[in-house]
Amino acid sequence: MTTAITAADRIRGCLLGGHLGDALGADIEFIYSLDEIRAKHGPEGVTGLNASYHGVLAPCTDDTQMTLFTAEGLVRAARGGGDPVIEVYQAHLRWLDTQTMTYPPAGAVGLAAEQVLYARRAPGNACMSGLRSPGMGTLARPKNPDSKGCGTVMRSAPFGLCYGYDEAYRLAGECAAQTHGHPTAIRSTGLFAGIIADLMTGVPLREAVGRAVDAEGSGLGARETRDALAAAVKLADAASGKPRAEDVEAVGAGWIAEEALAIAVYCALACDGDVVAGLLAAVNHGGDSDSTGAIAGNLLGAAYGDQSLPADWVLELEALRVVNRIADDLIETFLR
Repeated sequence: MTTAITAADRIRGCLLGGHLGDALGADIEFIYSLDEIRAKHGPEGVTGLNASYHGVLAPCTDDTQMTLFTAEGLVRAARGGGDPVIEVYQAHLRWLDTQTMTYPPAGAVGLAAEQVLYARRAPGNACMSGLRSPGMGTLARPKNPDSKGCGTVMRSAPFGLCYGYDEAYRLAGECAAQTHGHPTAIRSTGLFAGIIADLMTGVPLREAVGRAVDAEGSGLGARETRDALAAAVKLADAASGKPRAEDVEAVGAGWIAEEALAIAVYCALACDGDVVAGLLAAVNHGGDSDSTGAIAGNLLGAAYGDQSLPADWVLELEALRVVNRIADDLIETFLR
């Protein structure tokens, strides 16, 4: 008898899966070819957690850090009646402090008090510069208007965990403009949040992705996003349940928003429910491995729940306690 996947299972799975993908890809983020990855880790590339990332077995990098702060902002908005866009911006400013300070300041509360989040692990330039410059970026006046890096997609799963498709799409896009103003980055971020929102309601992964492709209109950034996702779906359909590194590299390297989303979608679809295979495929390529791993982990965890994740790997996650606490906050705030 198959146990039903609850909304709480999906929230916890999404956040833990994201951290797991991030951890698997951290050590190879800046290795720019598959051959080099295989030379370092063996013919299959990365096959599990390893302690080669500065001695940390399953590290929490900026991808997981920013995802957690996004979630904290949404929780504070819901509990205090604030504007989610402003609360997420304030949360990301708190994250920025963790990248410039060594220890939590006196009196810090919430995530700002968590020492594990003060590690600086290659934070994205657009995220840093967008938050450092005065004022909050908006759709009308976005920060870094030419940037479509993946740094906004990789942090935005919580919008889909907390809201329905339309609201998740809107809020994620508005918050994307705070650091990445290119229309393709904004659209890719909105679509990612929308897919997560559909998965939260039990929509099958393939159907949720199909809706995102069909829903994408003809405005600025639409063609790039739609074409990347359509290519990923086509490759996944031909994968026969086994994602291939060559297909991942055909989609792109993942440094830009639409490619990162498309790689994650390809791996999540092509693995046909084999979560470990999907996670490993998402990191074993010469590109932004931790971000594509994190995004794929978000998708797989939301689609199949936390019980689908390899329990022995999850127990090693550097920020496991913090992730579980934030998951509890989301469950208490948005499901009760």
